[in-house]
Amino acid sequence: MPETTPPHAQDADAAQDPYTEHRRLLFATAYRMLGSVADAEDVLQDAWLAWNAVDRSTVRHPKAYLVRTVTNLSLNRLTSARATRETYVGPWLPEPLLTAPDTAQEATEVAEEVSYAMLVVLETLGPVERAVFLLREVFGYAHAEIADILGRPEPTVRQIAHRARSHVEARRPRFATNAAERERVTARFIAACEGGDLAAMMEVLAPDVTFWSDGGGKVTAARRPVHGADRVARFGISGLNKPEYAGTRLEPAVINGELGILVYIGSRLTGAFTYEIVEGRITSLRLQVNPDKLAGLTRRP
Repeated sequence: MPETTPPHAQDADAAQDPYTEHRRLLFATAYRMLGSVADAEDVLQDAWLAWNAVDRSTVRHPKAYLVRTVTNLSLNRLTSARATRETYVGPWLPEPLLTAPDTAQEATEVAEEVSYAMLVVLETLGPVERAVFLLREVFGYAHAEIADILGRPEPTVRQIAHRARSHVEARRPRFATNAAERERVTARFIAACEGGDLAAMMEVLAPDVTFWSDGGGKVTAARRPVHGADRVARFGISGLNKPEYAGTRLEPAVINGELGILVYIGSRLTGAFTYEIVEGRITSLRLQVNPDKLAGLTRRP
């Protein structure tokens, strides 16, 4: 019987196994496709079972085989998930992932992570468009290779790639924030929240800011986006003043390759803020509080 748990590099044989060698790439592919740590790990489990069952003497290019397997498993899962997301309670936001680097080498790799804002943009693509865009623009596969992975004609893949790239370019954040400015804005936002200072909160938010929160119907969250600095500030301050949020603590953390904020009540992780900044003010603010989507913030896959 095939093993039911992916291998870990506990010995030389495991270290040489192509699945182990490429696991980081495979997880990155599945996570970017699905926007979910839990779903990505389920896909990797299924990919390992497929890899363990195949006659490896027939696999000429293990990396290509594994990427193809993960991509198609992700496509199947994403297609079925679309129906579920249509009945989701409130806004659906991707599952954030803690990406603080442990080494200098990882720091370079983390800088290439797809940001949380980009994951939100990718949600507006269809499943096949998303797969083509990621394989082409993020992982650098040639159109012919993508055609082979997806089992589609190369001219079709080129058309899909062009359409997806145009769609993403029209919606992706247009302004990059340097690290120092992001640290300053983050500190001001945390101080305003913890101090219950409405005026300070208004100062750190752009006039046309939009706030989304994802509770998934499991915890209290806004069912619709909140627009405007005044409404967002009042919504946030009033929420933090509720008795059930007494003792709330906000801590900066690197989430999806950018500085964000983790929310704790006591020692319990209850949420995560991610945001875009333009000219020193927050223009888009997202709060993930669905407890099922916080696993990627308590451990690094």
